[in-house]
Amino acid sequence: MKIGILSTNRNLYSTKRIIEAGKERGHEMLVVNHKRCYMNITSHKPSVHLNGEAITGLDAVIPRIGASVSFYGTAVVRQFEMMGVYSVNESVAISRSRDKLRASQLLARRGIGLPVTGFANSPDDTDDLIKIAGGAPVVIKLLEGTQGVGVVLAETKKAAESVIEAFRGLKANFMVQEFIAEAGGADIRCFVVGGKVVAAMKRQGKEGEFRSNLHRGGSATLIKLTPEERSTAVRSARVMGLNVAGVDLLRSNHGPVVMEVNSSPGLEGIEQATGKDVAGMIIEFIEKNAKAGRTRTRGKG
Repeated sequence: MKIGILSTNRNLYSTKRIIEAGKERGHEMLVVNHKRCYMNITSHKPSVHLNGEAITGLDAVIPRIGASVSFYGTAVVRQFEMMGVYSVNESVAISRSRDKLRASQLLARRGIGLPVTGFANSPDDTDDLIKIAGGAPVVIKLLEGTQGVGVVLAETKKAAESVIEAFRGLKANFMVQEFIAEAGGADIRCFVVGGKVVAAMKRQGKEGEFRSNLHRGGSATLIKLTPEERSTAVRSARVMGLNVAGVDLLRSNHGPVVMEVNSSPGLEGIEQATGKDVAGMIIEFIEKNAKAGRTRTRGKG
């Protein structure tokens, strides 16, 4: 098979590992910089071009699209879908998961555990918004943020009001969520491929840091999931319509709660913490499922 990886940097760990895994299984691997692609949008012969040439002959694509280029990146994925190329994660599913508010509403509709979350437009509603989230401390989260950027822990009501006022001054959209203190600055990353949790790790934030992102100094260790955690991760990926997803959970007093469903989860932390060949599992999934024109929208909303 000829498999394209939509990535802006072929030297990233995740991209390199997928290339290795694909070549080991006898596939032709092509790295496509989606930011440099351009498209011919036509009814009868849609095409994607790069460096003056049309990209042809791809059987499947693996989108590795950063949050900062979600709009253009998903447009490129959609164009490949129009061409009948199988995409591991479909454009609509990526868009769905990148919109934190939409994702939370879809997960809540399916009864999946979430932190209590408030969203408002008017500054007159700030007091009640903080109350909805259980009062201070609260977590205030930019809807456009990613990898822990734009996530603030406000430990007092006054601090929460100040942060909300600042975000409103920037015309930014944000959510206010309850702070899960019992999680102790740790979360669980569940890596889902094809409706199964294939690997899981616990990420622990460094001293004094409530965000557990590895590039912020957090550490990763192997963890054994409970059946409820495993089920929550699988259901969350299914609701988003993602075949490959990183589902981030917190252990709360009322069971696992979903913090985020990531459509382009990194491989470095999970492979090193678990020793599993996650890249190989993604390639294996493609081998079983990639057929021309098989793209279809999963999930709803």
